[in-house]
This record gives sequence, structure tokens and C-alpha cells, in this order.
Amino acid sequence: MPDRRAHRGPHPQDAQLFATDCLPRLRAAVADLNWLLSRSYAAPSSLKLVGDRYALSARQRVAVARAACADDALASRTARRLAPQMAAGRPLWIDGYNVLTTIEAALAGGVVLVSCDACLRDMASMHGTWRKVAETEQAVALIGQALSELGVTDCRWLLDSPVSNSGRLKARLLAAAAEHGWPWQVELAFNPDAKLAQSSEPVATADSNVLDRCGPWLNLARYIVEAAIPQAWLVDLTPTAGD
Repeated sequence: MPDRRAHRGPHPQDAQLFATDCLPRLRAAVADLNWLLSRSYAAPSSLKLVGDRYALSARQRVAVARAACADDALASRTARRLAPQMAAGRPLWIDGYNVLTTIEAALAGGVVLVSCDACLRDMASMHGTWRKVAETEQAVALIGQALSELGVTDCRWLLDSPVSNSGRLKARLLAAAAEHGWPWQVELAFNPDAKLAQSSEPVATADSNVLDRCGPWLNLARYIVEAAIPQAWLVDLTPTAGD
């Protein structure tokens, strides 16, 4: 079925699944999953165990999995995370869909998870096809403004070439760059994760697979949301959030 969404907003059940009274149970589930992952238990079986224990729905299990992080991975990611002011005068490689969809979701009022590694992660999914939504233009503008404010010298966007309509997004990003004088390059890559992980330059992403293999990284989506989207629906699943 084609994706006809005009927004990356909330799922119809999100108000119930992520209501305030659900958060202690979700945070406890994240804490338990962190514990299991930190002891090298397999992620799929660990998530099932935790999800069953706390009677989580399928969507809540996805959220818990995205928010959790093993102790050693957390320490490594934290050590390599650049403070925003450290981006000045440096190039940046951008995990295009990862950053863009989180900003779109935040603008649309979708659930945005505050994860254990300090990243923001949305609950949207593209199913192999990217579709422009009502928030796309504003999201691109906010990203461009943030990169200019941070003093990034040039940006290399990487988009997944297997995702349908990646060429259209590339054209839109290059048009925005030309209009505003932003120093952007946009590359379609079959496997952007591998290129980002091997980059000698800092990368902007919240993708766990990239974060565990890359060098310095910038928490760009969080910087933008905190600076420019005060209305964002942030669901903090870090185990200490309720303390």
C-alpha cells in the first residue's frame, strides 16, 4: 500500500501508549533491557523477555529497543560525542534520512524518544519509500540554519539510494543549498551506514549501528529540537528521568 501520509505525526494510539502513567513501566523496561544488553544477552530475546514481563505492546517494545543502550556502548558513544561548539570550522557528514525524519516528526507532534545515549529518536518508518510531508521544507530550513549557526564548513548528506524518491530529496536539498548559499553536497549511496562509519570526519546521526562504529559524532537532531522546536513531544525513557 502506498504511503499517503501528509505528516510524520503521532500514531492514533500514542496518546495512550506513551501517557504519563505508562512512563515508569517503560523506563523500568529500558533499565532491564540495558542490564541484559550490557551482559551480552542477544537483543531480540532480551527485548521479548522484557516486553513480556512488562506487558508491552508492539509499538512500546520498539520504543524501548530504540531507547536502550548497553553500558559499554553508552560509554563509547559519550566519549566520542562532540559538543555543538566543537563543530565550528569542521566539515560534517549527515545521515540524511535519520536526521531529517526526526526533525519532521518533532515538528508534526510525533513521539520523539529521549534515549539513554542522549539521542532523540522518532517512531516513524519509511518502509523503503521516502515521501515529502508538510513539515519537510521547514525541517530542511531548520537544519540549514543550525549548521550555519554552528559554523560547519561544509556538509555531505548521505541518502539511501535503495529508498524510493531519494533522487527527489537530493534535488530538494541541493535547491535549498543553492538558494541560501549553504555548502552542501548530497550523495546517494547504497549503504550510507558503512560510509558514515568509516568517515574520517564527524557525522550527524542517531543510528545505533553507525554510532557504535564511527568516530566523532554530533547530536544534531537534539540540538535543533531543543533550540527551535519547543512544542516537540519528547518522551524521556531514560531510567533516571522520573527520579
